[in-house]
Amino acid sequence: MTVRFPPAPSIPRGPTDVTPQWVESVLATEIRSVDVTPIGTGQTGATYRLAVEYAAEQSGLPATFALKLSSQDDAVRERVALGYRSEHAFYTDVADVVRVPIPRHFHCEISDDGGDFVLLLADMAPAVQGDQIAGCTADEAELAVRALAGLHGPTWCDPKWSDFQGLVMSTATEDAMKGLGDVAVMASQMTLDRLGSRMTADDRELITEAMSLVTPWLMADRDRFALMHGDYRLDNLLFTPDRRHVTVVDWQTLGVGLPARDLAYFTGTSLTPETRSAVDRDLVAAYFAEVSGYGMADYDFDACWRDYRVGMLQVPFLSVLGCAFSISTERGDDMMLAMMERGCQAIRDLGSLDLVRAL
Repeated sequence: MTVRFPPAPSIPRGPTDVTPQWVESVLATEIRSVDVTPIGTGQTGATYRLAVEYAAEQSGLPATFALKLSSQDDAVRERVALGYRSEHAFYTDVADVVRVPIPRHFHCEISDDGGDFVLLLADMAPAVQGDQIAGCTADEAELAVRALAGLHGPTWCDPKWSDFQGLVMSTATEDAMKGLGDVAVMASQMTLDRLGSRMTADDRELITEAMSLVTPWLMADRDRFALMHGDYRLDNLLFTPDRRHVTVVDWQTLGVGLPARDLAYFTGTSLTPETRSAVDRDLVAAYFAEVSGYGMADYDFDACWRDYRVGMLQVPFLSVLGCAFSISTERGDDMMLAMMERGCQAIRDLGSLDLVRAL
């Protein structure tokens, strides 16, 4: 007898809605039981591990999944709705276009208002999340920058991404760029009020000047662009226990801009200054070798290295935005401080402000 499965029911609002019937409907196979347990901290969403018992042996479906729902806090849910739209857009419209390593996805749905969201992924255990505060090794960083090329290469200078509906941070117009520049200045002052006593005077001065240059920084080099992750750092990477493979998660911050901004943000926040200064040319070379395989014309290593130096302002830019508009927690403040300290040193080492002043 042929089993007919009904369309997926309404999007689960919480773990109690993740029933065997719901899982059965989205996987189109009979389910005996499903066990739901929370994983992660759930700052912008709620993530669970599903252990599924099938009615019959399955060859193409895993025994466990990761399930991501919108936040269980209504205020957070409303604030992050744009991020849910971004992640939904990535998995429905982008994932099959790019070559960046991501988890296998089985179901993704969002409500019209963006507040209810569900994403069903393959469970990546025993992969381990990167540690933003501890940082990573040079070998782990090379894995990450090579993976990043799989996002940038396939979308390089393709005009269809400029007005893609899944973008969180649009810089499509001069007014938008000026607006972001004003927000960056405001956010830098809020961040210095919050963390300034823990920062050196040199770092405070550098962040203040860097954020005053955000508008011309965003307006420059607009002939080179690609789809950007927007928050490409260790907390959003999963490493296999042997540290030979990496998977990229959390696509709630999609943007379009100078591709090397993603690259610089990763190295500038994820490596200690000593390690980064010793290997960043090698890392840029590894990234350039990978991204060159996608056939972009008129782009050489020197241009990539220059873009990387300019792109390092992405570290204070995203860090002050994140710090200013997030709830203060001990780990969160420690993480933001570490990222900004590393980024400030990278900007000094690379002479990034001199380049941006000359734009």
